[in-house]
Amino acid sequence: MIDIQVYNPKWAEQFEQIKHILTKQLQELMLHIEHVGSTSIVEQIAKPILDIVVVIPSRQQLPEVITALSLLGYHYRGDLGVEGREAFGRIDDYVPWQPDQQVWMNQHLYVCAQDNLELHRHLTFRNYLRQHLDEVIAYGQLKQQIIKQTEDREQYTILKTDFVEGILAKANRSSF
Repeated sequence: MIDIQVYNPKWAEQFEQIKHILTKQLQELMLHIEHVGSTSIVEQIAKPILDIVVVIPSRQQLPEVITALSLLGYHYRGDLGVEGREAFGRIDDYVPWQPDQQVWMNQHLYVCAQDNLELHRHLTFRNYLRQHLDEVIAYGQLKQQIIKQTEDREQYTILKTDFVEGILAKANRSSF
């Protein structure tokens, strides 16, 4: 079953806590860290999974970033079919590891070079929705319709594609 929930402000709080840990660990290896995906958009219903992107200057930093993230309990998974978007899994629910052994919510952690097209798409989509509540509502309604049709996560993603591409087209036509 696909679990979508109403927006929860704790998602942003958890992102900020994880961002702080990642920033401290990666320091000069990274440029910035972005919260993307539906949990990053106020009032958007979402699967309760943080989508986090660590932005690095270039792919040359990737081997060092892989090593640094492994010390926090993340394991490298490759690009999972999206060129230039490097994915990381978590060894357990305590990742990123900290002395207090906090249990963190589910996460998708990615690393992208600053010139990565997929990174640009994620940020464009997020930023457009953050400024267009009507589109947030429409996207939420679409998600609710889709989960009535399928419990398959891959199919769920495919059925959202036209909406996502439409938002990206609108964003590229405007300066929102």
